[in-house]
This record gives sequence, structure tokens and C-alpha cells, in this order.
Amino acid sequence: MEDSQIIQIIAMLVLVGLSAIYAATEMAYTALNRSRLKNAQEKKARNADLALKLLDDYDKLLSTILVANNIVNITLATVATVFFTQLNASAGATIATIVITVVVLIFGEISPKTIARECPEKFAMGIAPFAKLTMLLLTPINFVFSQWRKLLSMLFKSKEDRRMTEEELLTIVEEAEHEGGINEQESELIRSAIEFNELEAGDILTPRVDIVAIQIGTPNEEIETVFIETGYSRLPVYHESIDMVTGVIHQKDFYNFVLHKHKPLESIIKPVRYVPPTIKISKLLKELQLEKTHMAVVIDEFGGTAGIVTMEDIIEELVGDIWDEHDEIVEEFKKLSDNTYQVLGGYDLEEFFDYFDMPLDETDSSTISGWVMERLGRIPSEGDSFDYENMSVTVTRTDNNRVLEVIVKIIEQQKAATE
Repeated sequence: MEDSQIIQIIAMLVLVGLSAIYAATEMAYTALNRSRLKNAQEKKARNADLALKLLDDYDKLLSTILVANNIVNITLATVATVFFTQLNASAGATIATIVITVVVLIFGEISPKTIARECPEKFAMGIAPFAKLTMLLLTPINFVFSQWRKLLSMLFKSKEDRRMTEEELLTIVEEAEHEGGINEQESELIRSAIEFNELEAGDILTPRVDIVAIQIGTPNEEIETVFIETGYSRLPVYHESIDMVTGVIHQKDFYNFVLHKHKPLESIIKPVRYVPPTIKISKLLKELQLEKTHMAVVIDEFGGTAGIVTMEDIIEELVGDIWDEHDEIVEEFKKLSDNTYQVLGGYDLEEFFDYFDMPLDETDSSTISGWVMERLGRIPSEGDSFDYENMSVTVTRTDNNRVLEVIVKIIEQQKAATE
């Protein structure tokens, strides 16, 4: 074998290696996770800063890699054709095409891209100096392509908002949980935090019919009984009607100053904040913190009391239910059998439909109680029932024109079990 042929073989091996490096670089910078790269930067990982800079100029980097890879592959094809033509003048070009296609496909594309995809951040940091050097060498060509990209951007500019949406962020959280990066509890906490800003006071309030409050002038013995029976640490105080809430009293102040020191009830009434039902609970939380109060009265469009929201209600939207020794454990949704469920009237209607994987009914109600009244078209009585989709809903308990409890039976599941 002649010296020139040996040089050609070495050149082809080097060019295949360069092709593999550029292909792997393209895959690494396309598949890497920016957050992980930033974490590596914070940990002072080698070349992490340079890799992030290259990623910030991804269009220029991609153009450089594609141009360099094409130059390498064209040069490789040329050298291979010369080499195989020297061996076989008649079929050299055909042999070169077949061999180079197979070699480049296996060793210059599939293999390096597969390897780079397994650890894109590490590969991106490791290859960053070489990628930067290639960009410097191809600066004139990159300038031409950058002008071409600007022209294409002007001609085909997209009006679509490319910012990450809440739905996309929730999908990322779901994928992180599925891949084992976070556990179920952490995933639920992140979801709650993401959705926290969307909730309004009207979504979480305790409705006026469930408010336990005392009227000014109520005997101290009755107030003490209310504190004992409810276990509440705070009670709203109203004048004449619940629509005229004047403030809130604390159990500790009531015992220390009213019962023991015989001060008037009015002396311990703390002012209460009034808010519309549309206020975001994230904003309300900050306001309650600044005013050092734990309760707000939600007023309706007519100025009456729609309900109350406490600091605990808001925090529970983030961390879930907070229980103490005075809370009564109540199951709002209970599975009685394979096809039968017991649901309380105050259960969230959206969660109800989500559980049965059904589209939410067109309704203005947010609870089972309101939905049942809408479906029946009147004030329900115990024993009333109706069918909806594949379920039968029966009212089992009512009170004060409200539905307290219903029994839901899945009809299709019963038929399938019978068959």
C-alpha cells in the first residue's frame, strides 16, 4: 500500500470522527435541559458557563455545526472516491458511495447521537471549547447564514406566543413525577403552587349558611358554649344580621378579658377585612399578613355577606387539609361499593366530574348541592333522584333547603357486572 493511500485512510478516519463529534454536538445541545445546565453552572462545573453561552446563541451554533458537518462529509466522500477509484477504477465511485453511506450512517450519525442523548449536559460541557473554536473558524460563513435567518424570520414571523404556559409547566411536573425526579407529594405541592394564583376568594369561601357567628348582645354564657361546641378559636360578630359583620373575637381574648375581667364584648372585637369574591387568594394572603389578621368577609354584589375566608383556608389550598385535635374528620367523597358512592353536598363539582372522567356539566354551580338543585329544577327533598349520563343520583339528606348528601350509582358498571 502506498504512502498516499495510508494518508487517505487516516484522513477518512479523522473525518468520520469529526462527523461523529458534530452530530453528537447537535444532539447534545438540542436535547439538553437548560435547568440542569444552570445547576451545573452553580456548582462550578467545568465549561458550564461556556455551554450556556453557546446555548443562548443556539441558532448560530446550529448553523456552524451543520455547515461544518457538511464540509466534513463532502470532504470524506471526495477522499473515499479517490481512494476506492485507485483500487478499482471502474467501480470505485460506487463502492465509495456505499461504504461511506454505511459508515457515516452508523458511526457518524446514529451511534454518536444515541450516546449524546443519554447524557446531553455532560457532553455539551465537554465539547463546548471545540464547538466555540469551530464557530470562530466559520465566522464569515456564519455571517452569511445569519443574514439569511433574519430574512426568513421577517418572511415567516410567527405571531404565536412562545412563552411557557401554565399547562406546559404542569406537563413538565407530571413528566418529572413519572420519571422519578420528584415524588407524588412534591408533585402535588408544585401543582398547587402553580394553580394558586388562579384561585379566587369565591372558590374557597365558607358560605354564609355554614358560618358560625354571634350577634352583639348575645349573653356570655351562650358565646362560651359556641366556642366549646365548635372548637373554633375565632368567631365573627355581627349586628342585627349576618350581612352586617362588624368584626371578629378571639377565644383567648374572650376568656381573659370578658369572662375573667368582665370587660364588654365590644372591647375585644377586632376589625375584619371585606373583600370581593373575585380577589385572588394569593393577593388576599399578602393583605391578611400585612394587616396581621386571620379572617376576611367576602361580600356579594349587593353588599351582603357571601361567606368568610380564613388564613387556614388559603394555606390549605397550597399544602392540603390542616387538621388539629378539634377538627372532625368528614369524608366528603366515600366509595361504598364498586358502583356506589356517598357524596356530601359541599363536595367540589369539578373534582366530582374529574373522578368519573366525565366532561364538566354546563352549570353555574360549584358544589354537588347546587348542581343537584339545577338538575331537579326545584328545592330537593330526601328521596329525589335523577339520571345523568351513566349515573343515578339520589338525594339522601337535606337541611334548610340544601342538599347535605347524595348517593351516586354507576349504571353501566352494574350492567357490565351482571352480564
